Amino acid sequence: MNTNSNVYTVVYTTVIVVIAAAVLAFVAGKLGPSQDANAKAETLRQMMSAAGIKPTEELYSTKNAGILQLYADNIEEAYTIGLDGTRNGELSATKDNIQLVDKLKPQNKAIKAGGDVTLPVYVFKGGISVIPVYGAGLWGPVWGYIAFQPDRRTIAGAYFDHESETPGLGAKIKDEAWFREKFSGKTVAFGSAPLFNLAKNAEAAGATNAVDAITGATMTSKGLNEALNVWFKAYESHLVSAVAPAEEEQTTNAEEEE
Repeated sequence: MNTNSNVYTVVYTTVIVVIAAAVLAFVAGKLGPSQDANAKAETLRQMMSAAGIKPTEELYSTKNAGILQLYADNIEEAYTIGLDGTRNGELSATKDNIQLVDKLKPQNKAIKAGGDVTLPVYVFKGGISVIPVYGAGLWGPVWGYIAFQPDRRTIAGAYFDHESETPGLGAKIKDEAWFREKFSGKTVAFGSAPLFNLAKNAEAAGATNAVDAITGATMTSKGLNEALNVWFKAYESHLVSAVAPAEEEQTTNAEEEE
């Protein structure tokens, strides 16, 4: 065959493309399970960091198998809810079959559209409930996990992550422990607006549902603030109704004692 002909060029290019595609498909098939396992372990680390199961540094020094076991040992139940607050699914929490809702972008779109959602709730020992949040930062998505005390209003801890926020500025939502720690002990003002306030000098007025934004990271902070409020609102019916019976029982008992 004439190597200078157009036919040779087309055939040669086609063969190279087919071989490259086959190699990529093979590699993807081999690496896929490993990548999925890493992604699952990463999500569990973030959730358990927020819940305070172990210090963040210790979680990130633990291998994937250890993370799966730690989660299985500490989770009490995991399920999904709709926007009306009712359960619409159960999530397996056994070590060999841990189920998560970790594709948060589709759920974020569904929340804003008022459509059908499957929002996860992870309940750990001690009554600590963990929910995700997701939104848009300056350069890409930002997300995180918020852990609630048994009253499901008081924040027990938080963990945040991002795809491409600016190092030293917006990236501080993940990199700086002091920022995450500011959320502990804060409350979500269900039934009010805003439910939470992450903004410049937000803590100055003394509100318990407020955290100061990161200086120099205005757009990242604004995006995270919106994410918190959108997702807190989506969970409001469930979180409020989940603690209402206990509060009602306490009130009844107090009245009987009087």
